[in-house]
Amino acid sequence: MHRRPRILVPLALAGVLLTATACGESGSSGTGGGSGGGGSASGEACVPVAGDQLVVLEDDQQLQNADNIVPAVNAATAQASPALLPALDAVSAALTTEDLIELNAAVDVDRQSAEEVATAWVEESGVTDGLEQGSGAIAVGGANFTESTVLANIYANVLTAAGFDASVREVGNRELYLPALISGSEIQVFPEYLSTATEFLNRQVNGADAEPVASGDAQATATALQPLAEQNGLLFGEPSEAADQNAFAVTQEFADGLGVSTLSELADACGDGSLVLGGPAECPDRPFCQPGLEDTYGLTFGEFRELDAGGPLTKAALQQGEISIGLVFSSDGALAQG
Repeated sequence: MHRRPRILVPLALAGVLLTATACGESGSSGTGGGSGGGGSASGEACVPVAGDQLVVLEDDQQLQNADNIVPAVNAATAQASPALLPALDAVSAALTTEDLIELNAAVDVDRQSAEEVATAWVEESGVTDGLEQGSGAIAVGGANFTESTVLANIYANVLTAAGFDASVREVGNRELYLPALISGSEIQVFPEYLSTATEFLNRQVNGADAEPVASGDAQATATALQPLAEQNGLLFGEPSEAADQNAFAVTQEFADGLGVSTLSELADACGDGSLVLGGPAECPDRPFCQPGLEDTYGLTFGEFRELDAGGPLTKAALQQGEISIGLVFSSDGALAQG
């Protein structure tokens, strides 16, 4: 599966290592205040349980920064084309994380093309109904991984329905596409990730040591992003409910056995240190990974297994019952319901 690259670094370094939004140090790991494991289940109940279907436990205390999908637009283009941003906001109003999972699975698992998957979603969602009409050529940028390509085609299809002559142009990483978006010379629209874009622009405006302003609160992060965007000649639309960010998964069988759907509930059920955590080598030292789970939720772990960052090793270890909980990404096609 082709995904946007993930590496475990501080979000404050997003201006240098531009594709990072994983278990990075984007602030302190906190000082507790989580559910604190009550340990209502026995250790035997909390050991790994094999199963094919993976489910994400809700991050109900917002440990992770909110990387919701949000349209980024060249400000001059948006001002000249008043129908542009409302059309993209219509996508945000309809797009969910479950949609992202299904869209990624359709391409990466079912081997459909990104273009046909995007077209089908636009037709089924009804987002083009009643759109304000505009005109003119608009190039939508998309990075060279599945999710970005699908989103770029969704944006282009909706803009075409709104009267624009929209096309999709594949671009490289943020170092390459953001200057093009700011200038409006090659692309005018891009499907961005809220916290990643916020911290990148924060460093652009306030310097390499800028205090991070992104958080797990999507609306607060969007508010912090607005002045940073304006200073760079950009406008951002409304963030969608859909997010592609760090998440922690268990098997459906494990969740059903304990009756848990959130990380807080897991901490209440499994406070005796019997859980086995799987993830990348950096996880035990990164505030958005093991220390964050311990400090924010009061989770305790009997063992850590070094695997990968949301990749095939972690997912296989979950399915085979080798780990209780593992780091995944919230929009991974592997989370699609069978």
